[in-house]
Amino acid sequence: MKFVESVLKKSEHPAYSWIVFILTVCESIFLFVPPEVFMTPPIIANRRRAIPITIAAALGSLVGGTIAYLIGYMLFDSIGVWLVQNFATMEKFQIAQSMFVKHGLMIIVLAAFTPVPYKLMAICAGFMGFPALLFIGISGIFRTARFATVAALLWRFQDAANTIVKKYFWWITVAAIICAGFGIVLMMLL
Repeated sequence: MKFVESVLKKSEHPAYSWIVFILTVCESIFLFVPPEVFMTPPIIANRRRAIPITIAAALGSLVGGTIAYLIGYMLFDSIGVWLVQNFATMEKFQIAQSMFVKHGLMIIVLAAFTPVPYKLMAICAGFMGFPALLFIGISGIFRTARFATVAALLWRFQDAANTIVKKYFWWITVAAIICAGFGIVLMMLL
């Protein structure tokens, strides 16, 4: 599979950390592709990349989460409404608001560590005026823990992961898209 080999080879380039950073920033604001999709190729291509890639994903998530928070806090009537209307509904956002009032801290933990769309919770946190430093701190801890867990598993099982990715690349890609879709559906059901 030449495409997979090409992706793995290109992912070893030092600039790929920046790609992970930028894509994770985008994922934290508007993109619905889980960051693990960007993290996997460089780590299974070269296990020494696990720490730099985890750091890039964690920092990208913090920057993107902060931007999403600020959109909710300062620009909700323009950009925030557009993002909510394009990625959910205002009714679902209002449900998220009521959940935030009851379970604010737990909602951030849930969104940071699971496939629940983090971006919507970040916008909601800003809109609700959730303490910014607490939001950034909790997001940083749990998003980094999520990425570090994935990186550690890929590092530990690099050979098996490499074989699996080469053999089931397209199935894994479809599964990642389904997981993102599941996160969206779960968010809509909340």
